[in-house]
Amino acid sequence: MRNSAPAEPVINYSPSPGDEVKTTTCFMCACRCGIKVWLTDGKIRYIQGNPVHPVNQGVLCAKGSAGIMQHYSPARLDKPLLRVGERGKGEFRQIEWDEALRIATGWLAPIRQRNPDELAFFTGRDQSQALTGWWAQQFGTINYAAHGGFCSVNMAAGGLYTLGGSFWEFGEPDWEHARYLMLWGVAEDHDSNPIKLGLGKLKEHGAKVVAVNPVRSGYGAIADEWIGIRPGTDGLFAFALIHELLKADRIDLDYLVRYTNAHWLVIRNPGGADDGLFARDAAGQALCWDRGNGQPAPLGASEGAQALADSIDVSPAVVGQYTLADGRNVVPAFHLIAERYLDPSFSPDAVSERCGIPAETICRIARELAEAAFDHAFTLPVAWTDAHGREHAEMVGRPVAMHAMRGISAHSNGFHTCRAIHLLQLLLGAVDTPGSFRYQPPFPKPIAPPNRPGKARQANGALDAPPLGFVHAPEDLLVDAAGNPRRIDHAFSWSYPLSAHGMMHSVIRNAWAGDPYKIDTLMMFMANMSWNSSMNTAQTIEWLTDKDDSGEYRIPHIIYADAYASEMVAYADLVLPDTTYLERFDAISMLDRPISDADGAADAIRHPVLEAETQSPGRDVRGFQSVLLELGARLGLPGMAEADGSPSYRDYADYIVRHERAPGVGLLAGWRGEHGELEAKGPPNPAQLERYIEHDGFWRSEIPAHARYFKMANRGYLEWAQKMGFIGDAKPIVLQLYSETLQKFRLAAQGHGAQQPPEQHRERVVTYFDPLPIWYEPFEGAQANAQDAARSSATSLGSRVRGNDEPVEFPLSAVTQRPMFMYHSWGSQNAWLRQIATRNWIYLHPDTAARYDIADEDWISVTSHHGTITAQAKFASNTQPDTIWTWNAIGKRKGAWRLGKDAPEARQGFLLNHLISDITPRGDYANADPVTGQAAWFDLRVRIDKVAAASHSTPQFAPLELGQADNLPLRYGAAMRRKEHG
Repeated sequence: MRNSAPAEPVINYSPSPGDEVKTTTCFMCACRCGIKVWLTDGKIRYIQGNPVHPVNQGVLCAKGSAGIMQHYSPARLDKPLLRVGERGKGEFRQIEWDEALRIATGWLAPIRQRNPDELAFFTGRDQSQALTGWWAQQFGTINYAAHGGFCSVNMAAGGLYTLGGSFWEFGEPDWEHARYLMLWGVAEDHDSNPIKLGLGKLKEHGAKVVAVNPVRSGYGAIADEWIGIRPGTDGLFAFALIHELLKADRIDLDYLVRYTNAHWLVIRNPGGADDGLFARDAAGQALCWDRGNGQPAPLGASEGAQALADSIDVSPAVVGQYTLADGRNVVPAFHLIAERYLDPSFSPDAVSERCGIPAETICRIARELAEAAFDHAFTLPVAWTDAHGREHAEMVGRPVAMHAMRGISAHSNGFHTCRAIHLLQLLLGAVDTPGSFRYQPPFPKPIAPPNRPGKARQANGALDAPPLGFVHAPEDLLVDAAGNPRRIDHAFSWSYPLSAHGMMHSVIRNAWAGDPYKIDTLMMFMANMSWNSSMNTAQTIEWLTDKDDSGEYRIPHIIYADAYASEMVAYADLVLPDTTYLERFDAISMLDRPISDADGAADAIRHPVLEAETQSPGRDVRGFQSVLLELGARLGLPGMAEADGSPSYRDYADYIVRHERAPGVGLLAGWRGEHGELEAKGPPNPAQLERYIEHDGFWRSEIPAHARYFKMANRGYLEWAQKMGFIGDAKPIVLQLYSETLQKFRLAAQGHGAQQPPEQHRERVVTYFDPLPIWYEPFEGAQANAQDAARSSATSLGSRVRGNDEPVEFPLSAVTQRPMFMYHSWGSQNAWLRQIATRNWIYLHPDTAARYDIADEDWISVTSHHGTITAQAKFASNTQPDTIWTWNAIGKRKGAWRLGKDAPEARQGFLLNHLISDITPRGDYANADPVTGQAAWFDLRVRIDKVAAASHSTPQFAPLELGQADNLPLRYGAAMRRKEHG
């Protein structure tokens, strides 16, 4: 008998994930990673990172992988919907697209004829503002904004008015060369995969990572040091670091004189119309004071005479008081910096208690920053020529990098906090030098960027410029002859002059109140304003449903576009169903939010890897961008309809290819020209999208090696950027330690100039439009706590610092963090991501819990000046003891997103939004930064109390009737596996 060995199984060690693979761009967060989507029998089998993509280099997070469940979500909308019941009930009838577009056109056409501003068009996290902003401009409404006003405008404006660039997705640390990285208020939801890759590089070469955040999660968990700061005090911490650096004379004066306005002369003329402005010659050129070092002065003057501030052959003074020939007293801008921040009120001892950081820690961090920047300075052997023609044999590096995000932005003092961090960087010479923060194209831009917000309508009804832009002086504001707001959200008014992204968080209250006028139609896209994207959620719901004395809704028409049955769908009169991100074209454009890195310009597309009409029987959805263009054609908007009334563009894909914002400039920079032979500028290429698809969905152009640092003053970069169309000319960009723009507003409020604020705004503008960064107590803490109510002045630091032992009504700060595994509200309806978390908790430090006799998992009430919620507590030692926190946007309203009726997201989940008022406790302004209008989400102050055992969170609302998915076990892909294994 012969023995036979058992048969070995046949194992495929490299199985193909599917029948077919297509490359596109992820949209599960703002990171915009490249992905490979594998298909089997026309269904998604697997999503993986694309290793050749410049953003993520193949890395993909849980959100990106779970895009399968985002596409196949039961919450997908299938057809246009027309409301048939009362708003908020979720009672609709399905209609066809032609009827939906006829209805929308019927509402919008009369508005455009009588007053385009009666349309308020506000979009959420859509990543297509290059189109939506242009559409609003062509419609002629000034009432357009995107989500940045409640997300990141402090970051954008603080950076663009100081550096000509900013943190967020528009700059990055020098991951290759940094020795010291400070993360300020950084959560894990933006640019996450590049940051993960970068942190890995820093760890490999032994750099130190310091995380400044009230909560230690995500990146902070792997940081070498966590500084658990009290919310809203980051600027004060930055000033203490600046104080120590100035005191020790550990600053880069050579950098400041070469690249900033540190040496520009500031006029000191209290009460005068020129007080605080720069001294200039007859041609308008800023002046400096030449100390006379033997080199000829550019104006032919001798030692001690006036000299042009941007001259290269002078030795300018940076401190001292001087008198010009006309008798005016002047000081260099840096002199004002030294005067202010060397004041003892900014010493570590003075700010320690308020920040919650030991004074010795502040002193040590300052020393470490200086040691990294100066004692470990290094050079790169790269020759370059600066904008003045001087040749340099090498590039000097300052290996200190900083990155900041929403944790510092979402405060009422966030604009000045962002500027404070930029000032700290500049003093170290650590902006766009090797080892430091680096600009990503198309930045840096001139300061301030040249595009101002549109104000007037042309003969064809279109605005003279896009609705959003950058204000340079009071005359750029959108106010009427009496100084009152012209926009429905009050952006670009005396209340919030530099609101470059608009104020989405104000539009619903103001539209309901008719302040400053009534609107007819509110049109929104991907903006869940009846739930997690709104402060004061319960009252916002009332405003959306409130009627006037005649029984008509105060906001007559609401058009809403979304891919999913979110809470906001129930409050629309007309619902336009969007595609998922795997079913449409998108342009991740250089005109909007590109995917550049510090070494190259890059943009990308999404394209349909699946056809929407094949995904389920009867489903009829359209990409909102294509819908907008068809609406524009039906309305006859300029640039969207031909003379015979036919559409100018077939759909959004056609628009991406053929639309030119300026001659040769379109949404995409790659493969331009008739045959795709040009980049950045050139005629449209009919095959452009095909070229992108063939190249993994992206285009990238390398910056020349000699042009990758000192971009603000590097001739090679400036000429390259001009050629690419990023800047208008190759002049150097002078970084602004001292902001003359802010001073112009202060002078107006002091009674100078033709455009002055109404009396009720004057003190506010004088206080907060300081040309140097300031710190003040966030408004809610200052106004809601009884002991702080009288402390209304931001000019006296001493009056704003209080001891931690003083009794206050709302002693704790409450903030949200964005988890790595969710993004905004749409992530927490994703079946796979819900397996990570289906509810949230109030996290608090065990010591804090002990003070209030709270045990782990007790139910507690959390009360602000505005309201109360009930939620379940969970101990977390990774929390600053005076702060409680939770994950953002996991809590859902019953019936929304087609979750089950007993879904934990609705029963145990909750929002802090119910505690956050959209106006200040005093009721005089929006709960926002006074400079930019940024929503102050993180100013929230609360008290906590133990409550009797509960089974669900409060408040609870009546369930929405938006359909409900079954609760069968999730078995996605089972049929594919059976087929694969026979």
